[in-house]
Order: sequence, then structure tokens, then C-alpha cells
Amino acid sequence: MPDATTPDSPTDAVDPAFRRDVLDGLKARHRAIPARWLYDRRGSELFDEITRLDSYYPTRTETGIMTRHAAAIAEKTGTGGALIEFGAGSVTKTPLMIRALKPDHYVPIDISGDYLRDSAEKLKGDFPGLAVDPVEADFTGHVELPAEIEGLKRTGFFPGSTIGNFVPRSATDLLRHFRDILGDHAKLIIGLDRIKPIDRLRRAYDDAEGVTAAFNRNLLTRINRELEGNIPVELFRHEARWNEMLGRIEMHLVATRALDFTVEGEAFHFDEGDTIHTENSHKYGPRGGRTLLLAGGWTPIAEWTDEDEDFALILAEAQPPRHAP
Repeated sequence: MPDATTPDSPTDAVDPAFRRDVLDGLKARHRAIPARWLYDRRGSELFDEITRLDSYYPTRTETGIMTRHAAAIAEKTGTGGALIEFGAGSVTKTPLMIRALKPDHYVPIDISGDYLRDSAEKLKGDFPGLAVDPVEADFTGHVELPAEIEGLKRTGFFPGSTIGNFVPRSATDLLRHFRDILGDHAKLIIGLDRIKPIDRLRRAYDDAEGVTAAFNRNLLTRINRELEGNIPVELFRHEARWNEMLGRIEMHLVATRALDFTVEGEAFHFDEGDTIHTENSHKYGPRGGRTLLLAGGWTPIAEWTDEDEDFALILAEAQPPRHAP
């Protein structure tokens, strides 16, 4: 998969993967567009706003776990080496890990290039002795780590329960991909959201302030800007649904009436109530999280939670490479 770019005007180059995913997704029987395309520059800014909402517990809870258990995390993980963050975004939690683990190099990987570079510059100012080497890439595809970290101990950092955006099989494949990127003897610190009451989950993903709704609809604005669309954004509403069978919150964009639009000259029709499925957030019980890591090539070695066990931060080490018989 090619590395993603995030153009902010129609004159910028459009990632062919974005074009393909949008057109294929709108033509599908069950319309869906991969969640990674929510994160252009504006989408990343809106998500950063979401993480500061009172109703959005994951960021606040995970940050609390990191703060309370920083010394224990450092003792189990070790210090120095390279810290590699997948989907770094605004690097809100990163300073906690940098202070605890004292890495020599920090490598943030993110699909939103402009946002990534801004965050990297801020970290350079906050930690003048730290080498910061940002990598603009879709972490689900090819990732080339900087040559400067060759031979260093590597620790992956994947907070925010972002793994929950992937269906279990894809999540397992992604963890194996991280294992390949980080290499033998690497460790991984990963955040996992726990199953909890449905009303609390719905509030977290459909806030009263409407920020998550704006974040979701921004995908349509991006399609209009980059793919010559004329989607009537105001005629779609945001909806968060709990899928009991699959153990996940789903985000949808729902047509509020019958409508027609075009994207890159191709015509699409929606009836009232038709949806575009834009994101999943799977929730895991204690056993489910460990099982997922084991299947993905990682052995859990430590786990920390908040007092209510709403969220877990798990440290795992890379399993020995599998040799063909």
C-alpha cells in the first residue's frame, strides 16, 4: 500500500488509495470507507478536540494509567533505545513515555503529514536532547524506519485503543506487521479499551457538543475537496451504534433524506436512512486482549489498569520468529 498524503486543496496530489477506497466503498452493498481517511489535517485537529471532551474517557483514563505507573512501565520496558509510535497524531501522551523510558530516538509514524511534522517540531522543543525522526506513512502498509535507529533496542507504542478500529483478523495481522517492523527482541506498549455499559460508550462516541459528528462528516468534506465531489454534507447525520454481536461501537453517516451526488463524475444515490460505515471501535475483555496479542506475535508480560478497570495498558515482547518446517 502506498504511503498516504493529505492534500488540503484540489491542486495537491490525491492518494490513489484514497480514491479507490472511496469509490469502491460507495459502490459496495454495505457502504463503508476505511477509518484512516478520517484523518486529514482537519480530521486530526477535530480528533484532538474529541480527546479533551469530558465524555471521551479513553484518553483521560489511559493518561492516568501512564502517569500512575510510569516507574513500573520503565522498569519492565527498560530505558534508552528507540521509541516508535504508530499513529502518533498530536503526541498528547508521548511526553509521559519519553520521560519514563528516556529513549535516545523517538520515531512518530502518522498518515497526516502536516500534523505529524508540527507535532514533531513541538517535541524537539520540549526535549532538546532527543533525536526526533518523523515518518509520514500509513502504518498498515510499508514503513521504512530511519537508518539512525539501526541496532538500537526498539519499543513500539500504540496507545488510544487504536487497535480497536480493526476487525479482529485485521488487528491480528496488524500486530504481526508491527512485529515485523520492530524486529526480534522488541517490546510493544499498547492501549486496549474494555467492554463497559452501552450508554457510556455511546456518550463517548456521540458527544453532546457535536465534535465527533463534525469529525465524521469531515470525511465527506474531504471527498468533495479532493475527489471533485458534490456530496450534500449537511444532509448526513452522525450516528454511533453498539453492535452487541461483534462487541464494537460503529460510526455511521446516515442520509436524512433521499439524495443524489457525484464523486469524480460517478453518480451515487442514497435513500433516506442509508448509511456509510466509517469506523469501528472494538472493546476487549481482559482475556480477549491477551489472546489478541498472542495471536499477533506478542507475549504479554505486564498489564496496568485504572481503578475501575475501564482501560488497560499492556506491555508485550516479540515472540521468537517462526521458522518454516
